Amino acid sequence: MSEKIHYAAVVGAGPAGMFAAREMARSGVKVVLFNRDIKPGGLAEYGIYPDKFVMKESLRVQFRQVLDTPGITYLGNITVGSQDDLSLDDLRALGFQAILVTAGAQGTKWLRLPGENLTGVYQAKYLVYHYNLLPRYTLKMFHFGKKVAIVGAGNVMIDVARFVIQKVKAEEVIVVVRRGPAEVKFDKKEMENIICNLDQRAFDEEISRVSPQMVAIGQDPVEAKAQILEALPKALPTKSPTRFRFEFLASPAQMMGGEDGIVNGLEVEDNDLVLQDNEVKPKGTGHKRTIQVDSVIFAIGDKVDESFGLPTQWNEFSKSPQPRFPVNDISYEAYNPTTNSLIEDVFVAGWSRKASSGLVGYARKDGINGAKAVLQYLQTLPPTEPDEAALAARLEKLPQPFVTLSDVRSLVAIETEIARQRGLEFFKFGTNEEMLEKIMAARSA
Repeated sequence: MSEKIHYAAVVGAGPAGMFAAREMARSGVKVVLFNRDIKPGGLAEYGIYPDKFVMKESLRVQFRQVLDTPGITYLGNITVGSQDDLSLDDLRALGFQAILVTAGAQGTKWLRLPGENLTGVYQAKYLVYHYNLLPRYTLKMFHFGKKVAIVGAGNVMIDVARFVIQKVKAEEVIVVVRRGPAEVKFDKKEMENIICNLDQRAFDEEISRVSPQMVAIGQDPVEAKAQILEALPKALPTKSPTRFRFEFLASPAQMMGGEDGIVNGLEVEDNDLVLQDNEVKPKGTGHKRTIQVDSVIFAIGDKVDESFGLPTQWNEFSKSPQPRFPVNDISYEAYNPTTNSLIEDVFVAGWSRKASSGLVGYARKDGINGAKAVLQYLQTLPPTEPDEAALAARLEKLPQPFVTLSDVRSLVAIETEIARQRGLEFFKFGTNEEMLEKIMAARSA
């Protein structure tokens, strides 16, 4: 007879999921960590710009240490959701007493504008996945053309612009921002990578154009301009002649296309700036104009996967407004707003709790706090005898092989050796087929 212990499932092996699993395992909980991808890491592996080698390797070292924690079982290449390999009910039937969902924001956020289905209109996340070699997106084809519009003003916009400027080498990148230069969200450090391509004359003209609207609500255009240009002293050398510029106070209205089904224009509505509850918001003027472009990339944030099997509200999984186990006054407990009822054994953390919020440090902290909420809940339950044989039997029925931590270690060793042989800073396979082939070979060796 096995030892009685609390038994929990964590869905998603990004920073939130891994640090949540460690928090629970250190408290004596047996944790099974389910991951959609073969490799752990989530956006830390597949969302950080590829040449940030030191940052990525530092995170990988941390993640390896987390997964070595006694009490954690890693299972990759398994999807969890209502239409996937395992559903939440399947996990319950396998004896898991609590389920913490840290699967990130896997849904696709669109503005529901005319022309979103045209060739050349993309979500930024798919491009980020593509150049970071996330399987299923590695081989996806993109049509960029000479003029690329990017909608958004955060760090994801910077990363996408960097790729289009330095790798695609488009003639022009136009950043379309609904509000003004004082509301941009990107970091100065990130801007250093592309500010050498900024068309300074066009930037000056754009600041002058939007200055009246800024002054009208008490903003200082000179200060806002200076903050954006703070990146100039440490600007990295340009790698292409791409012209980079901004279009402020412009909201996308529709994408225009030709008979070939390829986008050829982005219609925008000019905005004013207004103050509502001390927050700067754009207000449409009704005046519309068309920017000639060959592709449009939306970097406007993310939302959770609505087909996962949990109720959603405002692009996120619904949380209990009156949590039983709050952490820092935050609710991590899944909730059904239609029936006004708690989903007793399911918790959410990281981007699954609040989509597109923060980076790795935020995800780590939120995962740990989500785990603390789960631990409080588990203390209300008696320990159980985990039926590991039942889980193993269920996994054997999957149509594809599942991946263990030992498999991941073998795969990383193979990739590291390939990088060494080729004199590369880093190497990784871009498809599941390649990775599974190497894993299976290593198993039989």
